Amino acid sequence: MSIDSAPQAYPSNTRAAHETSRKGSWARILVYLVIVCGLAFIVWRIYQNRKAAANQAQMQAAALTNRPVPVQVSAVEQRPMPIFLTGLGTVTPYMSVTVKARVSGELEPVKFTEGQQVRKGETIMVIDPSPYQAALDQAKGTLAHDEALLRNAQAEVARYKALFDAGVVSRETLDADTAAQGQYEGAIAADKAAIETAQLQLNWCTIQSPIDGKIGLRLIDPGNIITANTTNLVLINQLQPIAIYFTLPEGQLPQVLRMLNDQRRLPVDAFDRGDVQKIASGELLAADNQIDTTTGTARLKAVFDNRDGSLFPNQFVNIHLVLENRPNALVVPSAAIQSGLQGTFVWTTDQDAGGKTTAKIQPVKVALAEGQVTIVDSGLEKGQPIVVDGADRLRPGALVVASSGRSPAVAGQENGQLPAPAGGPFAPSTAGAAAPRAGGAHPHARLTGDPPSGDNGQPAKREAQ
Repeated sequence: MSIDSAPQAYPSNTRAAHETSRKGSWARILVYLVIVCGLAFIVWRIYQNRKAAANQAQMQAAALTNRPVPVQVSAVEQRPMPIFLTGLGTVTPYMSVTVKARVSGELEPVKFTEGQQVRKGETIMVIDPSPYQAALDQAKGTLAHDEALLRNAQAEVARYKALFDAGVVSRETLDADTAAQGQYEGAIAADKAAIETAQLQLNWCTIQSPIDGKIGLRLIDPGNIITANTTNLVLINQLQPIAIYFTLPEGQLPQVLRMLNDQRRLPVDAFDRGDVQKIASGELLAADNQIDTTTGTARLKAVFDNRDGSLFPNQFVNIHLVLENRPNALVVPSAAIQSGLQGTFVWTTDQDAGGKTTAKIQPVKVALAEGQVTIVDSGLEKGQPIVVDGADRLRPGALVVASSGRSPAVAGQENGQLPAPAGGPFAPSTAGAAAPRAGGAHPHARLTGDPPSGDNGQPAKREAQ
């Protein structure tokens, strides 16, 4: 190759390199465009899917909004209901006597059957009376001896007094005989006292029931030697009537004391351990004269006839101290009571202009929560329908399909609760104001105020008391 032709090779190679570089740049641009288009398509599809999902959710929400909500309703009832305080009580015998022997001796066979009812003055045990009968006979013999000596002394005094009047004997002899007569008179008085003591000891050999009551298990068997005033023989408890001691918080005590001072007879109902079944009815007898500083409670005593024997000593009971009987109380199921920012309320149903059944909020004022039912002071009328189930899905103005629910009375009877006791009116209580329970008393029935609101200020379903 010649020297003249060599420079022409460089431009040809440069052009080829430029062409190759230009082709590579277009390829990269094309790849980038494809990637961008793909990403744009993916974003667009995601957006379209989300939009379609949102539209579908809105359509479903609109469909649900227009669809009636099935609820269960119950009518407001008007019936007698008590206003009462609750406390924990223990059944205690009205009187309890631990029988002990007042004399020592051997116990003879008992005169009772364990667990039987005994009357006051009835013989229940006998201690061997032989030693005490002998002591009584001895005291009577001593009395007879001293009475004979006294009669002789009296005759001596009479003779010497006649002789003294005649001037035969001296004053000293008469005085000596008179003193001897006085000694015998004193001995006779002591003998009579000894006879009374021996007779009393003999009488004590026969042990009698000091009260009417139920006798327990004997604590000692016949044949044992009993020590006076030491050995416990048997326990007798008076169960008719019977007493119940219970406690109330000191904050509730002034109201009860005012009623007691006014000589008002406060009814007291005793319920079982579960605070469901009523056992017996009685009356409040008295309140203790001090408050327990460790618990902040006052002790009260109620008396029950207990004719059917349903109450037994040391039995645990729940006490309902009735302060007032409301003859025309408005009663609703406790499950219907709701609370929120607007306070205590219930859901009611009403007919709109188109004749459809809708839900609305009705504020109420609660007086007392009693288990499955609640007493309402204001906000409702007798027979007004209220929602007892399905309220968590309601909103104001929502369409509802209502079905009838059980009345509070029927629900209470199925749960073992008894109808409210009847009685005359009492002094007005602090209805609607919160009242503390007695030392953690069971919340079956208590004076209460408006229930608290739910979390985040939203209406919260209230638990049944």
